[in-house]
Formats: sequence, C-alpha cells, structure tokens
Amino acid sequence: MITIKTFTFNTYSENTYVLYDETKECAILDPGMYEGFEQNELAAFIKNEGLKPVLLLNTHCHLDHVFGNKFVYETYSLKPQFHQGELPILNAVPGYAPSMGFTRYDVSPLPDTFLPETGTVSFGNSTLSLIFAPGHSPAHLCFYSSADHILIGGDVLFYGSIGRTDLPGGNHQQLIQNISDKLFVLPDETKVYPGHGPATSIGFEKQHNPFF
Repeated sequence: MITIKTFTFNTYSENTYVLYDETKECAILDPGMYEGFEQNELAAFIKNEGLKPVLLLNTHCHLDHVFGNKFVYETYSLKPQFHQGELPILNAVPGYAPSMGFTRYDVSPLPDTFLPETGTVSFGNSTLSLIFAPGHSPAHLCFYSSADHILIGGDVLFYGSIGRTDLPGGNHQQLIQNISDKLFVLPDETKVYPGHGPATSIGFEKQHNPFF
C-alpha cells in the first residue's frame, strides 16, 4: 500500500510528493525544492522514515517542478525520468529562470531513460501506470495507482480548476479532451494529488469542476 507525503515548496507553492510502501523504497515526484531549508526538509523526512529513493519522476518540466532535480541527483544518485517531449521545456529553464527571480537554479541532469506515453514504473511492491495528458505542457504525464486509487496529476486537474494553457506548448482544447478521455474515466473514488493546491477526487471534479 502506497503512503504519500506532500511537501509544498518554492514561491509557486508547488506540491512535491514522496511515495513509499512497506518495503521503504520510495519515488520522489516533481521535486520543487529551491531554498536550502526546503532541501533539508525533504532529506530529513526521507532519513527519518528510513526510506530508500529509487525513482525521480517529473510529470512535466516547468521550472517549479524541476528545481530540486539536481539536489535529488546529487543526494541519491537518481536522474529524472519524464517523457522526451518535455526535454525542450527543461532545456529552456536556465534561460528564463533568472528573469523570474530564480538566479540560483541548479541545472537539472538529463534522463538516462525517457518514459513512454503508456506503461508503468515501479518501486518496492508498488506500480504506477503512466497516463499521457498534454495540454498544460507538451508531453505531460500523470502517474496512477489503480490498487491504491491515487493519481499524481501534476498541473492537469486541480480542485475546481484545470492547468493553465497559456505557456509554451500549452493547448486548452487538448487539455480539456485529455481530462475528459483519460482522467474522468478513472473510478470516482480516485484521489487526485495535483501540482498545486489541495487534493481532490475524480468524482468531485466530474460533478463540480466549472470547466466541464
């Protein structure tokens, strides 16, 4: 059974997730640590829980979701994994981060392994299915556990809202279509852990999300 620890990091209030199970192996998703105290908070939790990080996953590669990639690589020797279509987004970060006020961005390492549009990733006894849902960014992935009824949704679906589509590679109609066709077909009880803001559920959003 997967346990989820949520951290909220950086000035964008980005949600970083650590997923782990009874084996103590864990996956780090969208590490948003920018400040040193944020790095320390994540590392202290992993140490105190006796966890062994084995996966570093990015739903997509906007700057607020990759700030901590370099720290995770240097601390746990894990390179990020994401869809290859996000590589131009990652490579653009050093060029625009200073203009956003982030002058100390540690450049992310590049993946040894890219993730496909469909398939699975595993840690411990747990498996996450890949759901390809671009629209907010060109090759956004969500990570779904059918056994635990959880979805790490990145910036696709939020509590009462959806991801913005005015950034490079964004497409509003594509985002709406992917939410309808790929997320709203999941069981209603599926708990959605988004890239920003509080968790929600598929059932709640199908009924109450004003975009649908």
